[in-house]
Amino acid sequence: MEESDSEKKMEKENLGPRMDPPIGEPEGSLGWVLPNPAMKKKVLLMGKSGSGKTSMRSIIFANYIARDTRRLGATRTERRIGACEGGSAREVVGVTSEAERREFFEKCSQQCRTVEVDVEHSHVRFLGNLVLNLWDCGGQDNFMENYFTSQRDNIFRNVEVLIYVFDVESRELEKDMHYYQSCLEAILQNSPDAKIFCLVHKMDLVQEDQRDLIFKEREEDLRRLSRPLECSCFRTSIWDETLYKAWSSIVYQLIPNVQQLEMNLRNFAEIIEADEVLLFERATFLVISHYQCKEQRDAHRFEKISNIIKQFKLSCSKLAASFQSMEVRNSNFAAFIDIFTSNTYVMVVMSDPSIPSAATLINIRNARKHFEKLERVDGPKQCLLMR
Repeated sequence: MEESDSEKKMEKENLGPRMDPPIGEPEGSLGWVLPNPAMKKKVLLMGKSGSGKTSMRSIIFANYIARDTRRLGATRTERRIGACEGGSAREVVGVTSEAERREFFEKCSQQCRTVEVDVEHSHVRFLGNLVLNLWDCGGQDNFMENYFTSQRDNIFRNVEVLIYVFDVESRELEKDMHYYQSCLEAILQNSPDAKIFCLVHKMDLVQEDQRDLIFKEREEDLRRLSRPLECSCFRTSIWDETLYKAWSSIVYQLIPNVQQLEMNLRNFAEIIEADEVLLFERATFLVISHYQCKEQRDAHRFEKISNIIKQFKLSCSKLAASFQSMEVRNSNFAAFIDIFTSNTYVMVVMSDPSIPSAATLINIRNARKHFEKLERVDGPKQCLLMR
């Protein structure tokens, strides 16, 4: 199998081992591990070529920074599929020695065919048991037509979330809308319960005083075209916090026990007398839950924090250092960011100057075990009780 450099980097920096089956190898074979189907959520990422799908996926899930996405090419890869006499490449599972393995592939190489693949698959482990099965669908015209004809059932079956990305400056808006409606028809037929998200992307290219008006018009058009399905619309750009706001909202819809998580986060905040508590997914730093006791002025603070801390973590990694915790304090408040569970970070904001830092850190440490249990979807339904 040959992969693009961008795909290799994304797999290397992903949250866990790649879990895709080898080409030609059936699910459940010795070559890979299939996660619990109940916790495997299929997410379609679609849109016209050049709309920015792969760039945003790289930033959120593969630790790219915005300027590095410029070198990413279109979603279009070539893979070599073995077609040996008497079977396919799955027979390599039975090869034991390295010499036999080399001989097997040398025998296959003469009978291999190179095929163009129009969908990049990546499995991202998120919050322990939850696995996002992300399908990044190439947006070239010939690919899009195939999705709605020969690949229709394969692409649109068992979809939990459809994310459709629109380039706000596209010169083919009518074609974009046509493809979007075709996606909705296929979703309605194959996955009628799927959640629909539309991202109006590259908003940084629009004059600032025109952004609200253009987005509102586009949102109204998309909501009308989506009926009888409902869609949630977000304006996004890879250059600011809007990308994190959109993806946090998307992932929030996929967390199975999110209401229980929020209830316990509220109890935790009230027990330690915090102004606000935020829970971030550990690798992506997307906000997955929060509770606030006091009104805050900045409505976009969550996404800004995600963006800032993610960039800081990347800076640490370039110096071969790992980010673990941070305390920011002034005369008005103290903010603590610390590792919480094996899959999350927590941020606690305190405004009471009489509460020492050590007390807050001890409270965070004492709550870890309880929240670890909550992350196990099949675990006991417990609640952090007020004392």
